[in-house]
Amino acid sequence: MARLIWDATGEKQFEMGTKQGVLYPMGAEGAYNNGVAWNGLTAVTESPSGAEETKLYADDSKYASLRSAEEYGFTVEAYTYPPEWEPCDGSAQVATGTTIGQQKRKAFGFSWVTTIGNDIDPEAGQKIHVVWSATASPSEKSYATINDNPDAITFSWECSTSPVNVTGHRPTSHMEIDCTKLKPNTVKAIEDKLWGTESAEATLPTPDELIKLITDTEKAG
Repeated sequence: MARLIWDATGEKQFEMGTKQGVLYPMGAEGAYNNGVAWNGLTAVTESPSGAEETKLYADDSKYASLRSAEEYGFTVEAYTYPPEWEPCDGSAQVATGTTIGQQKRKAFGFSWVTTIGNDIDPEAGQKIHVVWSATASPSEKSYATINDNPDAITFSWECSTSPVNVTGHRPTSHMEIDCTKLKPNTVKAIEDKLWGTESAEATLPTPDELIKLITDTEKAG
């Protein structure tokens, strides 16, 4: 048996960056509309909650431990947002160039990309993150005077999710796809589905559809 080795060459991995955000607004009857590019994305912060322990005691000792359901939340930060985001943020257009707030908030799906690096290659691959059935909470906007050190306004939205079904597993709201572990054809098939092609729109498949796409493409080689 070989002795364990720490920090071997090529195994010092890290994850960084946030890019290529895509918004999938939810349309009628729970179906997602075509995806649109989200420019100016600066950060996506994941904030899961729940899974809290409830301790059970019997015979003067700890008998069992129960965990509450886990919830997935995240925060999106950006310098700007696509027009399709406005209904998700509780806005409605009432005239050309004129919107009002405090309207019903539309649910949406979301995807973004982070970069995987290591000590050999700082851009060795990427992870694709996908979120289903999310809604955004009202957010604070701070407008400040322009001075000798100007800065652009950064928008921020806290988002919560409702889990969707996954065959053979508990419902989930979030999926991570490590592209470094997949064949190039599989990565391309995922990107073509989520981001679109010259002949097909960007769409958001269900978790089961995405899993099937990955499994079938990996088998096909």
